Amino acid sequence: MKTRVLVASALALLAGVDVGAAVWELAAGHTQVPIWPGEAPLAQPAAGPETLAVVNHLIAGKPWTAAMRVTRPTMTVYSPAAKNTGVAVIVFPGGGYKTLAIDLEGTEICDWFVARGITAILLKYRVPDSGPHWDADVRHHVDPKTPMALADAQRTVGLVRARARDLNVDPHKIGVLGFSAGGHLVANVSTHFDRRAYPAVDATDTVSCRPDFAVAIYPGHMREHTTHEFELNSTLPVSGRTPPTFLLQAVTDPVDPVENSLVYYIALKKARVPVELHLYGKGGHAFGLRRTQDPVTRWPELVESWLRSIGILAE
Repeated sequence: MKTRVLVASALALLAGVDVGAAVWELAAGHTQVPIWPGEAPLAQPAAGPETLAVVNHLIAGKPWTAAMRVTRPTMTVYSPAAKNTGVAVIVFPGGGYKTLAIDLEGTEICDWFVARGITAILLKYRVPDSGPHWDADVRHHVDPKTPMALADAQRTVGLVRARARDLNVDPHKIGVLGFSAGGHLVANVSTHFDRRAYPAVDATDTVSCRPDFAVAIYPGHMREHTTHEFELNSTLPVSGRTPPTFLLQAVTDPVDPVENSLVYYIALKKARVPVELHLYGKGGHAFGLRRTQDPVTRWPELVESWLRSIGILAE
């Protein structure tokens, strides 16, 4: 439970930080698009309006921005201006299913991908408590009342595939990438694609929501609902159809222990799913792609090489 106390402590940083705009706004040239045609299904009442907070816990010398109480999920498409590889990556920011690290693990990642000819789609999924999370009141890990984050992720994969021609992407080269809780969401949508977590709302929900590849960076929530050491969370039914997966984590991660990546790796390997795992001796948690002195922060180049090795990017 020590790690969950650390999670609660990390989230407590959000109390008393600088609250800015009521709703997250993008830089010029980008537009948020609702992923649902009307009210999002499985909705739960929110404690208040969506807000932003600047968190002064510095990463590589800079603060980061948290989006809180998201009730209207959106996707934002970052399209390459020049060379387009046809590859698309849907990005899931982390935040313990309580908030979203919208720049550190969102916009900054999208900027990196689009500069390499890869279309990036930033999913602002619903929080809080939209996935498995630490409940400070009962001091225990709990599952969500309704799987809102999974629903948003499934909907977005299907939506991008349905609009592949308009987005100028290959419908067979659509992947997902996430951090921390977003890394768990990567595993969740990678193992739950045959059946939607919500009632179908339109024809988009008949389009496959299976990712073609998956990248989970310092994932969490992978060891709950288990009774044995090095056993994977039973709510993540890995099969031979789980997409090829890339995993990366630091051994010194104080929030989500490295065993989270290890148990997922073991399950994928047993199912004969192509998987690549990178572990680093230090680096901590929530580093995004901001460069520090720790070698782990060079992970984006590893992902790029891996995408070539599995045939998603051309050699």
